[in-house]
Amino acid sequence: MEALAAVLVLLVIFRGRLSGLVSGERLQTWTTVFVSVLVQAVPFLVFGVLLSAVIAVFVPRSFWATALPRHPALAVPAASVAGVVLPGCECGAVPIAGSLIRRGVTPAAALAFLLAAPAINPIVLTATAVAFPGNPEMVVARGLAGLAVAVLMGWLWLRLGKTDWIRLPHRPDLDGSRGRAFWAACRHDVVHAGGFLVLGAAAAATINVIVPEAWLQTLASHPVLSVLALAVLAVLLSICSEADAFVAASLSQFSLTSRLVFLVVGPMVDLKLISMQAGVFGRGFALRFAPATFAVAVPAAVVAGAVLL
Repeated sequence: MEALAAVLVLLVIFRGRLSGLVSGERLQTWTTVFVSVLVQAVPFLVFGVLLSAVIAVFVPRSFWATALPRHPALAVPAASVAGVVLPGCECGAVPIAGSLIRRGVTPAAALAFLLAAPAINPIVLTATAVAFPGNPEMVVARGLAGLAVAVLMGWLWLRLGKTDWIRLPHRPDLDGSRGRAFWAACRHDVVHAGGFLVLGAAAAATINVIVPEAWLQTLASHPVLSVLALAVLAVLLSICSEADAFVAASLSQFSLTSRLVFLVVGPMVDLKLISMQAGVFGRGFALRFAPATFAVAVPAAVVAGAVLL
């Protein structure tokens, strides 16, 4: 953390000289996308880290036993609905889900919360309404599809998931006094999740530079390929869920259903989120959970679009 702070200070001091190195158009685009992803995500990451530390240190295990239904199958939809009231993005939801599992919440419910919180919270739905002023049904379709995916993935984990797939790092720093444990938890999660956020943002920026825009024009004319194209694009662009509706609205050459797929898939499966899941839960978990979520999210969004749009 101290080394990162020193590097940031040096970048600010020598920004005049360093700006001359960023002269190429592609390099400028890469830098813009990289910084944009970080600027969008970091405030919510910090919010999630603080809430995660509060859950890990101050909330007793007995609270979750009374707050959620005892039966895991009922705890999944309850946790999904709880995610609706949290105004955060996927960057903050990852460390929170990790803390929930540490506090004894069944992994299926924690993972349902992980998917629901960034996909259907009030800020995201309001942004969608503003981005699609002539299509209020897009808000309803996004909310219902996102909630359905969260619940289905929670139930799917109950059916097929294994506990040893989740490898949370050992946290002896949480065993001391509450004040010291709180700041230790904040420090750990910022470094651990933030590092993977930087890697994911760099990957997303690289994809933005590499993928030709002309490809999108060609794919938009094909109903099936347009859905798959925007689903993959949502994964690659890694846009924060509070901002993705405005990007989707700008893709006017695509159908509303295709753009709904973009909005449903993005907050649940993207490069930075996969990187953060690998850092918090382990690479084995991310390699299984991300493809399964993608496979559930795409048809759920298509069905919602066919019925409501």
